[in-house]
Parts: sequence; C-alpha cells; structure tokens
Amino acid sequence: MTVTADGVTDAGAGQVDWLHIAREMADDLAIDAVEREQAGKAPLDEVARLRESGLLTLLAPSVHGGGGANWRTAYAAVRTVAAADGAIGHLLGNHYFLSFSARFFAGPTRAARIERDSTAGQWCWGGGIASHEPPLILTPTSGGYRLNGYQRYATGVGIADRLVVRAAKHGTGEPLAVLVDPARSGVVSGSDGDTFGQRLAAGGGVEFDSAPVAADNVLGSLSPDEGVLSPFSSLAAPTARLVSVQFCLGVAEGLLAEVRECGRGMRSSWQPFSPQPWPDSPPQDPYALTAYGELAVAARAASALAEQAVDALLRGLVQGEDLDYEECAEIAVLASVAESAASRAAQEITTRALEVIGADAASTRHGFDRFWRNARTHTLREPVAHRLREVGDYFLNGAHPPFTLPS
Repeated sequence: MTVTADGVTDAGAGQVDWLHIAREMADDLAIDAVEREQAGKAPLDEVARLRESGLLTLLAPSVHGGGGANWRTAYAAVRTVAAADGAIGHLLGNHYFLSFSARFFAGPTRAARIERDSTAGQWCWGGGIASHEPPLILTPTSGGYRLNGYQRYATGVGIADRLVVRAAKHGTGEPLAVLVDPARSGVVSGSDGDTFGQRLAAGGGVEFDSAPVAADNVLGSLSPDEGVLSPFSSLAAPTARLVSVQFCLGVAEGLLAEVRECGRGMRSSWQPFSPQPWPDSPPQDPYALTAYGELAVAARAASALAEQAVDALLRGLVQGEDLDYEECAEIAVLASVAESAASRAAQEITTRALEVIGADAASTRHGFDRFWRNARTHTLREPVAHRLREVGDYFLNGAHPPFTLPS
C-alpha cells in the first residue's frame, strides 16, 4: 500500500516500532524536563533529538524515505512526548500537521516533491495558518511572489527549517497556504513568545520583508467559502484539532502520572505535621482517592472521545476525494467534541491534581506548575466556547462547522 494523500500506513511502516521510539524519547526528555523548562532556551537540542530518533519523518511515505506511519501513530507519538514535555509535544504535533499540509492543499505531484525534499533534509516544520492571524500579503512578481507582513505567533520560529504561513493574495484577498524558507532574505524572527507557558515551543512573531516565494511553494487556498475546498482538503481542520487534543491529553496524563508517583512515595516518608489539605496520606485519604477518581474519569472520557474522532478521521482520509461534505462535517464535529473535552480535562486536571499533594506541590524542584502553564497557554489560544458553539449549531440546526484552523 502506498501513500498519496490519505495518510494510510504504507508498506514498510510495520518495520519500525514508532511508539517504542516515542516512549524512549519521552523518557529522555523527562530526565531534565524541569531544568530545561525553567531555563527556557531555544529547543535546538530537543529538535536534534527528535531528528536523530526519526520521529520528524514518521508521517512521510517510506517510498520518499520516511517512516510510512499513519495519523493514529503520529497522534500517539505527540501524546507520549507531550506527557513528558508539553512544549516539545506541541512542537512535534505542529510539525506533523504542517509537514502534511501539502497533501491537503497542493496537488499530488507538488506534495510528493515537497515531501521528498523534507524527508531528505529532515526538515523541522514550523509556522501557523490560523485564521485569526492578521493576513500577510503575497504579491505576484515576474519570477514568483514576494511576502510581506508580520505574523504575531508562529510555532518553531528560530528553529524551523521551513515555515508554513497564511497569506492573502494581493488584489483578491484570497487566503493561501505558503511555504517559506526562513533562511532566505527578508525573513526576520521577532519576539521570542513572551508567554508564561510553552517556553520550549520556540513560538514567537516573525516578520516578512519582501521575502521571496517560488510559485511552486504556494500550496493552495485556505478559503472558508463553501465549495472552494474539497471535502478532503477540509479535513485539514479536524486533523489539526486532533493534534491539539493529543497535546491536551498528553499534558493531563503526564501530570497525573507524576502526581500519582509522588503520592505513592509518601507512604514511607509521610510526616504527621506535613501541611496537607487532608488528614491522611494520599494513598488512604478518602477525599484524595475521590479526587483521583474524578480526574481519572475526566481523562478517560476525553481519551475515549478522542479515539472516536481519530477513527472517523482515518476513515475520511482513506476515502480521499470520494468523501462528501456531510461526511466531512461529521468528522469536524467529532474533532470539536474531542477538543472541547480534552481542553476541559487538561484545565481541570492540571489545576486540581496538585491538591492531592498539597503544599509540597508548590516546590519548584517538582516543576508541577509547568503542566498547568503549558496547558493554559494553549487553551487560551483555542477557546473551548468556539468548539461548543459549532457542536451545538450542528446538533440543533445541522450547520456544517466553518473551516477554521487552530494555532
């Protein structure tokens, strides 16, 4: 089986245990996750580790030199890495979506050429094509295009080998996905992303000052107008939203795992005068057990919804151009349902899980706060209210969700 546009595993993908590799990467990142997050340096070493592991080319077809895996495996890798280091998990997930974007928006020949180049160079992709970003301006020239403007936030600025950004075509205003080499003239990284979380996602602003863009690197339209994008191309939105879902689940599950181990360790080290919120140690205290139970239910419920959405997405990708708009809308709604649940679960878990540890959870040596900061920084960019409105409008009125892409 080969991969053209649907992201189905092709021949050779079973030769590599990508989930084992992702777990090894997560274990490696977990060793110094607290120290690295507190230092907040550009994740050059972390990206080098991802590149060395082969995870950056996991989604590329094996015929192009890639891992030949499908989106189910890619999502699992993002979730596994995010559990150890949320910012690097977000960076990896954004890379997967953007490196796959040519399959959604460009023709098969151009997408194959880009994917071959990306795999050969082991590119790390960054950028962002969210609709709420002020549009960059793409102006035609005799030899291609020039790109101008300032993008307020793009993941991977300063460390990415290629950027994918949204630009409006001069004269028509049509939004387009554009592939840019940040090493070319006219591309200037701006702010370093002054946020309290996601410090290692290399996010920040980027300015384009007459940056050259080859005509072949204009991937295609991002227009939300009905009928412009095919149902298959419209699957870009739920594909990206499920990256967000896996990030949220990974962060939530990562904190739960660390808090559980911390709580178990208190069996032997518990002191009666420790400033805990409840009278007994966490392994026996009924209130702590209830809290663990509630948070485990939230995590498992969100995970189950995510699995349903991933199953639906993979079926849609297999259908390819045979997919119709109603089927695409159902997949998009399932992704919005999953993102709403995962966002709420991440916020609840990263807030409440620390209560079962008590005052000791505030110690900087544990670094528990990084889970909340990473999750909250992400969910502030993707308000759950927008997803809930889409789900409600579809449920009540049968309205198809608008084509919008997350940050």
